[in-house]
Amino acid sequence: MIKDRRYKMHKPDELGQIVLLLALLTAFPAFSTDMILPAIPSLAMMWSKPLAVVNLILICFFITYGFFLLIYGPISDRYGRRRPLITGISLYIFASMLCALANSAFALIAFRILQAAGAAASASLSMAMTKDMFSGKEREKILAYIAVIMALAPMFAPIMGGWILAYLSWNWIFFAQGLMGIICLLGVLRTPETLKKRSDESLSKVMHSYGRLLLNKKYILMVLVMSISLLPLYSFIAGSSAVYINGFGLSEQKFSYLFAFNALALMAGSMSCLKLTERTNSKHLITAGFAGIVLGGILILTIGQHGPWSFAIPMAMITYSIGISRPPSNHLVLEQVCKDAGSASSLLIFTYFTLGAVGMWIISQNWIERIRILGTITLICGVLVLVTWLILQKRDIVST
Repeated sequence: MIKDRRYKMHKPDELGQIVLLLALLTAFPAFSTDMILPAIPSLAMMWSKPLAVVNLILICFFITYGFFLLIYGPISDRYGRRRPLITGISLYIFASMLCALANSAFALIAFRILQAAGAAASASLSMAMTKDMFSGKEREKILAYIAVIMALAPMFAPIMGGWILAYLSWNWIFFAQGLMGIICLLGVLRTPETLKKRSDESLSKVMHSYGRLLLNKKYILMVLVMSISLLPLYSFIAGSSAVYINGFGLSEQKFSYLFAFNALALMAGSMSCLKLTERTNSKHLITAGFAGIVLGGILILTIGQHGPWSFAIPMAMITYSIGISRPPSNHLVLEQVCKDAGSASSLLIFTYFTLGAVGMWIISQNWIERIRILGTITLICGVLVLVTWLILQKRDIVST
């Protein structure tokens, strides 16, 4: 742990507060996407737009979010984490209010782009702050703690959205997101700067850090492997409401419960990782997680169309597998770089969301058998990352 007195945290309550704040910052994408999921079918009907158009409120959010990650990372390496965070979260709050007042699909898409530009400051800089304050096994453990807490976001976000729709209108979903932004902003204002040594290079030179990262073969390989492993999850996020509400005929509330069940599997995977990380080699957890994605894809293709639970259980297996493998894989990615932590975190999450947007776009098309498409995506991605990961281990290419 960093010895700087400004953010030295020996007391458990102080450590708990910073972990909670980091988790909330990391959870911005989940709250920003999953709360609106129950409303997507009704928005499509209200505005007489196809799913592929309405889902642009998800896809454009992800693309914009990923692009701005590349901007916030180098800026934070040059000027510190705190000021970019305050700016980004303030923009997020303002854009959330605009989203709540949108009167058309295209207005909502435009305001979501602005919302994503602000939200991008949170996830990348929270991971960079984790690297600032913790190292080695301690960082890996903290990432697992954050993953456990963060998993509550996709669990409760659609339930909150479903209950808001039951008693209020969809607009209040964005008012609730704005309130979450205010809570995070207050937390950041109370947190001291975590970057001990800022880059003394000009901002243009700091931006060149991406060039250095792109030349880092080990880092790029790990980023691609870990990003592809998440593509099935993002495809599920975009297609879940159509599968459960339009396909299986469930209500918005029942959909939110099944989506929460899937999020519970993510949290269970992260908790399992937390329990096993001290007595099991992290590489074994990653291998088991990738193998679970392959098995889940096979089950979706064989039994996924038989009913809501026949689809939900294999999907939960996939999400559990991602939960158990993501904390050690994130740690392993960061271990491939010695500096440029902000840029490395930004490029990592940019790749996550860019490939995630590709999966969202694919699943949003007018497929007759959407479940089979999702199963195919999962199986292909699972086999690809498992085989690549095994080759990387055999050749001892990545640093641990």
